[in-house]
Amino acid sequence: MKKVAIFSLLLIVGLIGASLLPKIAGDYLPIVEKAITLLTLVGLGFVMIHVGYEFEIEKAEIKSYGWDYLVAMTAAAFPWVFVTLYFVFVMLPPPTWGSWNAWTELLLAGRFAAPTSAGVLFSMLAAAGLSATWLFRKARVLAIFDDLDTILLMLPLKMLIVGLAWQLGVIVLIMAGMLWLAWKYLHRCAIPTRWPWVLAYTVGIVVASELISIGANMIDDEVPIHIEVLLPAFVLGCMMKRPPGADPHSDDALAGHQEGPEDPGEQQVATLVSAVFMLLVGLSMATVFAGVDSGAMAKTVTAQQPVPDWSVIIWHVLAVTILSNLGKMFPFFCYREEAGWKERLALAIGMWPRGEVGAGVLVVSISYGIGGPIVTVAALSLALNLVSTGGFIWLVQKLLQSNSK
Repeated sequence: MKKVAIFSLLLIVGLIGASLLPKIAGDYLPIVEKAITLLTLVGLGFVMIHVGYEFEIEKAEIKSYGWDYLVAMTAAAFPWVFVTLYFVFVMLPPPTWGSWNAWTELLLAGRFAAPTSAGVLFSMLAAAGLSATWLFRKARVLAIFDDLDTILLMLPLKMLIVGLAWQLGVIVLIMAGMLWLAWKYLHRCAIPTRWPWVLAYTVGIVVASELISIGANMIDDEVPIHIEVLLPAFVLGCMMKRPPGADPHSDDALAGHQEGPEDPGEQQVATLVSAVFMLLVGLSMATVFAGVDSGAMAKTVTAQQPVPDWSVIIWHVLAVTILSNLGKMFPFFCYREEAGWKERLALAIGMWPRGEVGAGVLVVSISYGIGGPIVTVAALSLALNLVSTGGFIWLVQKLLQSNSK
């Protein structure tokens, strides 16, 4: 509970800092923003490598995961659709409703509501003493799958922004190759897993991603190409071989357990990186408050929208948060042969927490020039969901306790 509160506070502090950064940085704002973006991507990559490190799948029973993936995909799609429709028909003026650019921008921005925060969810369920339950085992699979679904869907969403191009075809092949590597070499590559190495891997992934982006822009600056660190970092984590006798889930019942190796020192570093990442995510929203009038920001529909009063923004934040969580209720209607209605309701509520991956989607959205009050509302909704995570887990615990009586 304490960790979630700290993460939420750091995200909000970052947002406040972002609102002040344009005045503080002055003419150096573009340089400062670029530095913040790179550091944010390093933090995101570090987290995703650890998520991949804990990912498990029984290859001999691969068909049994098909239904789980469908449930996870649907539970990720409903919040996305609900929030996107709200952004378009409530937060945009009617003249823009038929704008293709508006729809493409908001389909990308609204995706932040889709992925459950695997790290926060696993930590809170284990801290509540639920690591041995059916709910915990099912939530682990669903949360990983809907994070993966978000990663995979980023490419077609980018196609909507930049259009069809041969460069995107190359990206499709690269993504397919990475998924094949994750499947073929799942936890088989004996490479170092200590945090200094993981940090080095992440920096390498970010540097490679930036070089590819620079090269693509040199070839055709009309088709900006970004390979987000989400998928390559996750795949690398999946390929990492665990040390002999290591059980990445042995500490799940301890409060504050992070994704990644169970060594106490590794856990401390993982917690610190996640905390800094949330602060950086808030700071990376600086372009939203800067009011940039040139470049990509001037070309987007969202960035041109006027900022309403904070009282209006608060209502938007509440509405978006409620819609995004209602969209996560689909698992309640599934698994009728495996669990009773209270367990299924608890599972659906357990999928509500959002965190690092959703924040990463917002970072990607901003990199494409998406801004204005919509991104502000999305970021604050993310923070509100984090703040509320303790209450979500309390509801889960009460439902399971009443079901056992």
